[in-house]
Amino acid sequence: MTATDQKPSGELGAYLSAFEEFSGTNKVPTWLSDLQRNGITHFTELGFPTLKQEEWVFTNVKPIQELSFIPATAPFATSIEIEKFAFKGLTGPRLVFVDGHLSHALSEIPELPKGIVVSNIASAMEGHADLLEKHLGHYAKTDESGFSALNTAFIQDGAFVYVPKGKVLEEPVHLLFISTDGDTNTANLRSLIVAEPTAQCKVIESYYSAGDQAVFTNVVTEVVVDESARVEHTKFQELNHESFHVATIQAQLAKSSHFTSHSISTGGRIARNNINMVMNGEGIECVLNGLYLVGGKQVVDHHTLADHAMPHCDSHEFYHGILGGNSRGVFNGKIYVREDAQKTDAKQSSRALLLSDKATVNSKPQLEIYADDVKCTHGATVGQLNNEAVFYCRSRGIDETNARRMLTHAFASEVIDRISIEPVREHLEALIWDRLEHLIED
Repeated sequence: MTATDQKPSGELGAYLSAFEEFSGTNKVPTWLSDLQRNGITHFTELGFPTLKQEEWVFTNVKPIQELSFIPATAPFATSIEIEKFAFKGLTGPRLVFVDGHLSHALSEIPELPKGIVVSNIASAMEGHADLLEKHLGHYAKTDESGFSALNTAFIQDGAFVYVPKGKVLEEPVHLLFISTDGDTNTANLRSLIVAEPTAQCKVIESYYSAGDQAVFTNVVTEVVVDESARVEHTKFQELNHESFHVATIQAQLAKSSHFTSHSISTGGRIARNNINMVMNGEGIECVLNGLYLVGGKQVVDHHTLADHAMPHCDSHEFYHGILGGNSRGVFNGKIYVREDAQKTDAKQSSRALLLSDKATVNSKPQLEIYADDVKCTHGATVGQLNNEAVFYCRSRGIDETNARRMLTHAFASEVIDRISIEPVREHLEALIWDRLEHLIED
């Protein structure tokens, strides 16, 4: 008997009922139907995480469970001004998803080099089903995460970026996800990025609210970086402060590949970012950058895993947090070095800047090492602005408020400057200046 054969009960009942309605009308290939049912089965077994689980001890998702679940299984017709969500000056393909469904009217897909695919999953089912079947759902583990299992159960649409062997996608791909105040309040958003051997691409994911209501975005992004390929992935989350965001980035890295991740989080009432890298070949270089800027009663949580499965791989992590008001930050980073992963070079740094006496950070760097010829370091600092630096600025005619803002901006820029896409950097720089004006005075 499967989970969906059982009578729905308790807090999971609405989810199971919604899935039965969804799967009864959703005509998909057998392999995808099996994937979806596998997802709902694991979700039923796992449910939502609780504070008793070590990985969730600092982040209470009970408020997400209390939302009434109405899956966004059909597009919601609404008028959206796309300009305020787009990065000014950014050219290249842009896929816009409204409540989890592609908006053809808002998207822009120019002519691409032969073989490169930038599409939504629903359309790719027709022309690229073999690639989807090969990769979709093969990396994000539904048997370990209830949120990933729930996302997999409701796979319907999402983004698909494919760069074949030896090809280079010169312009960044922008995947823009917008949540509205429509009849739905939950969107399970899926993305699949595949770069074959020696291929190169840059992908931006951004998440926004088009209204003021609370929404829940449950995100899974699978990234495949094949031998000697290069992928730069930037994720930016700016939902309204009533909303909830749980996201998993699962990257599978092959020999001599290079993967860079930038995770920027400023929105949401609760935002959880799981970033997992599995290094399955020698000579891999992996860089994880993160920045969160929050105030009020916001909670932002970054969990990273750098899984060194093979020798001669490097992973470097740099995470900065800026917190005001009664906000709370969480950083849990694990460097996992397997027995055969000799000559590993792994570094991890977490730094948090508190702008108020009521803001807090829970930091837990971890090393789990089973090889003996490695270089692994980690460090975590939490503090306030250096008074001597503030005094230095004031001695040169800068008032205290602007001195604090300048120093905090410089702290954030250490992460922002690592993003290679200029329009994204410029947008984030302007956003930081705007947010700091409120956080400094909070």
